[in-house]
Parts: sequence; C-alpha cells; structure tokens
Amino acid sequence: MEKKFNFDEMLKAVQAGQSMTGKDGVLGPLIKQLTEAALEAEIDSHLAEDVLPNRKNGKSRKRLKTSEGRIDLRTPRDRAGTFEPQIIKKHQTSVSDEIERKILSMYGRGLSYSDIREHVEEIYGIAVSNGALNTITDKIVDRVKEWQQRPLETHYPFVWLDAIHYKVRADGHYEARAVYTVLGLTIEGRKEVLGLYLSESEGANFWLSVLTDLQNRGVEDILIASVDGLTGFPEAINTIFPNTEVQLCIVHQIRNSLRYVGSKQAFGRRLWSI
Repeated sequence: MEKKFNFDEMLKAVQAGQSMTGKDGVLGPLIKQLTEAALEAEIDSHLAEDVLPNRKNGKSRKRLKTSEGRIDLRTPRDRAGTFEPQIIKKHQTSVSDEIERKILSMYGRGLSYSDIREHVEEIYGIAVSNGALNTITDKIVDRVKEWQQRPLETHYPFVWLDAIHYKVRADGHYEARAVYTVLGLTIEGRKEVLGLYLSESEGANFWLSVLTDLQNRGVEDILIASVDGLTGFPEAINTIFPNTEVQLCIVHQIRNSLRYVGSKQAFGRRLWSI
C-alpha cells in the first residue's frame, strides 16, 4: 500500500527540522565526509612514502567548529606516530570559511577531475607532494561522484530550491559564486540535501536540468516546492512534476515586502533582515 502524506506531521517536522545552513545545518555532514576522505588519503600517501615499517593504528575523535555547526571528526593515526595531517592539523579546532566553500563546491555537478584537483591543491597549497595530491584527489573524486549520483526517495512532502552565495578568489580577484541547493524533507520528517549544483547563471532552463536530475535519481513526486520569485521557475517544476504545488519562500516574501518599508520602520526592517 502506498504511504500517504500526513500534512500535519509534515508541518511539525518543518518547524522542528534542522536548518540548511548555520549551527547544526545539514551541510555539516558533507564537510565532515570530504574532510575525512582527505585525511584517509593523506595517511595512505604517508604510509606509502614512509621508509620505516609503519601501519594504521585506529582513529582519534576531535570536535571541529565550522560555520555549519560543530562536527565530530575521525582522524586516522599511525603506529609510529609520524603522521601529521595537513587539511586539519592535530591541534586545529575549526575549519576556515574558504576551505568550507571549496569542499561544498566540490559537490556541485559539472566539476571535472582537473577542477577537483585544483580545489584540493588550493586547499593544501604546497603542504603536500604531487603524489599525495593525486592520492587525495582520487579518493575525493570517488566520494563526490557517489554522493552526486546516489538514488533518492520516490516522494518528498517538501522541497526547497535556492542558492548559497559566497565570494571566491579566482584569477587574482574575488568573484561572487553560487551553489544551487535542493533540500528535501523526507516522509519521516528528516531533512537532507538532495543535490548541489554549480552554474554560471540561474534560470528556468538551469532548474529544469536540476529537476530532471532528481527525476532520473528516483524522485517521482513532490508535494510542495518552495522557491524564490524567478520567472519561469514554477513552470519548470510542473514540467517534471505536474502535481507539485509551488509556493514562494516566506523569507523571499518578507525581503520583497521590505522594499516598500519606510525609513521610520528601519529598526524593524533590520530585525527582519537578520
């Protein structure tokens, strides 16, 4: 028997669910996943180059602060104690914003092997050898592709489609870039990132390709899709999921309304913009 949506339960789950970004955000696990993959590749490269007999010796746990909240990281150890991790050093307690952005952007669809290698090289700088860099890139590529192509659930009560904007350094200057994000609420009330996508510009045709990707990975229907006011966005959604109800995100509604707020209400306007 097909499992039916319980709208009241879905609303409660939305209210109680974790946020996409910020403290305890659902993007934290992606940062953890790729960081741990890089650490595993680091120790593999270290052991391969070590002239003395050595081997892995379990893992230690450390609490790491990120802009997406705190994550528990499992750092590999070696028997000889000569392994010195580079992406997250032994006494480091936080991840820089720039590293976070590069890690998240690696999950964006369209990155080639050379693109990911360039990201890894920028993260590490000259701290690792070329051989280690290749080992790290090879392991990360597998993790990224596996995550991008993983099967999804057939039905989602609620899906948010929006972009995370940030500044990145490119060709000696900073440019505004965006990772377009699809966040889904499962029938069990759990939020998960369904996909991250990179694009030079946002448009209805771009989102159509994103929705097609979701369909190809197993999504059959979405109850409600929350979007911004992009022209053609609702039509793109209904092309792939004709029964989906499309609503404008309340945050975008508030921001649009604030354009008409006078200067006397500036204090309240600042509160809403926080």
